[in-house]
Amino acid sequence: MGEIVDRPALFAGGNREREAIRLLPWPVLGELGLGERERSERIKGIGGSDANVILSGDADRILGLWREKRGEVESADLGDKFAVMLGCWTEEFNRQWYEKLSGRKVDRLSLALTCPTNEWRRCTLDGYIVETDCIFEAKHTNAFAKNEEVLERYMPQLQHNMAVARVERAVLSVIFGNHKYELFEVASDWIYQIELLQAEAEFWDCVETGRRPVPAVPPAPPKPVGVREVCLEGSNAWAAAAADWLAHREAAKLHAAACSSLKGLVEPDVARAFGHGIEAKRSKAGALSIREIGA
Repeated sequence: MGEIVDRPALFAGGNREREAIRLLPWPVLGELGLGERERSERIKGIGGSDANVILSGDADRILGLWREKRGEVESADLGDKFAVMLGCWTEEFNRQWYEKLSGRKVDRLSLALTCPTNEWRRCTLDGYIVETDCIFEAKHTNAFAKNEEVLERYMPQLQHNMAVARVERAVLSVIFGNHKYELFEVASDWIYQIELLQAEAEFWDCVETGRRPVPAVPPAPPKPVGVREVCLEGSNAWAAAAADWLAHREAAKLHAAACSSLKGLVEPDVARAFGHGIEAKRSKAGALSIREIGA
């Protein structure tokens, strides 16, 4: 006859496990999004997500943001917006996945900063990477979004946050649906940031004076810094070029050394030197080029 199992005792361990899980930094759905205090603070300045709207070129979104900042309408409660709440929920996973892949720690989570020059410019960082002096931004977008579209959409926020935080790099960590993860590193672009500041200052002046804002022309988004590593073992073209490179690298070094020696033998007032089948010719700018005679 089988042993009688004490079911409460059997599930006691599960309860302890659930209690332990609650200690992990995962959010509770009802606590996601902005509270009443945070929404009231939003109208006091321009944050990173506001920068995305200001440079969106969308007149309706810009007008809606203007009315919100003026207190004419309440800040939107996004608690019922599935995509927004999903992005908030997966932000913790996003950050941990980046840490797993990069080996770098992200801290100073939800750090709120104010620009020392323009107090109406503010940002709340998803995180900061001390090792590289870089801000961290986590996004969860739809599965069919293109890389360049995502970069263009969030570039104002990245550049705004870098300007406020006074850093030169930002990492954009993106989950696409449930099947792809991409990491982009973006450098601070002072030309873009000047145009962004001008657009934000004009918008904030509209908030303070009551003038209706006019959409600004978005500047061209900067290109990201390369951060991906790819294995091209399966590429025949790469294999052929790699074989040639390995086979001829010593010859290439000798060729480069010979070029340097030949140029060193040509005196500064010589326009053309030749002999033994080659010539060195000086351009009007003074640069020497070497080639085979008759080639």
